[in-house]
Amino acid sequence: MPIASAIDHYENFPVASLLCPPQWREAVVAIYRVARWADDAADEGDDTPAERLARLEALRRVLQRLWADDANVPREVAWTGLLAPLQAARRRHGLPLAPFLDLLDAFEQDVLWTADGRRYRDDAELLDYCRRSANPVGRLMLHLAGVQTPTALAHSDAICTGLQLVNLWQDLGQDRARGRWYVPDAWLLQAGLEPRRPLADWTDAELTPVVQRGCRLALHHLRAGWSLPLAIGGRFGWELRLVLQGALRVLQHIQALGWRTLHQRPTLRAHDLPLLVWRAWHHRPPSNPALCA
Repeated sequence: MPIASAIDHYENFPVASLLCPPQWREAVVAIYRVARWADDAADEGDDTPAERLARLEALRRVLQRLWADDANVPREVAWTGLLAPLQAARRRHGLPLAPFLDLLDAFEQDVLWTADGRRYRDDAELLDYCRRSANPVGRLMLHLAGVQTPTALAHSDAICTGLQLVNLWQDLGQDRARGRWYVPDAWLLQAGLEPRRPLADWTDAELTPVVQRGCRLALHHLRAGWSLPLAIGGRFGWELRLVLQGALRVLQHIQALGWRTLHQRPTLRAHDLPLLVWRAWHHRPPSNPALCA
């Protein structure tokens, strides 16, 4: 479901869509652009790991100076056009710095672990990565909404972790091409597979049970936060309904592919939109564990 805003990357989930409250839209786009820039610094192009880490560290220092109202911000980062919109959003909405630093920490982990060939050992390591790579975005959105109750934060974290897990299994082949691997060793061992094999040796057929397991874990987290849109209400609540339904639909597309995403990347298309709107209107939680019910 691509979003018609000044965003260059395809996204399966809405970013600054028409349902987003207008008073937040500029802040949402500013937040997204910073996160996208950092993600690209970790992933895109031909930079060495040292160069990628240097770019991320430069952004970290700039953000810290920005939040300290230090006017001495390095020009080379300001040229990207990220800082002026983010500064305006920070001042207007009192955005916290910690979520941005968590995101940078996760992106740095991506670079370091890929360079070292390090794999995720178990659920705990994978979920800790999601806590830093996805949950901060949800917390920033709740900040914009003025919602900070422990229950809302927990539900937001669950949704964001679920969305991140959906993206990981959706992008399995793309990540493998980058030398990045989010399938925990424990899952492979429990499926009777040797986790130390080279990434290029894996086949879709072998990975079917672990991708299915990953999708069920994603569904578990999405369900845990399912009531948040109803608790928030308004346009933001509708936005969240569509986000959840979009994630569920991607899981269903993965299931329709037989859990084989090494060579096929399921995406949402225009013909999915009527179904998503209908489901968002009713907003019934998916049955568990059957994804397509």
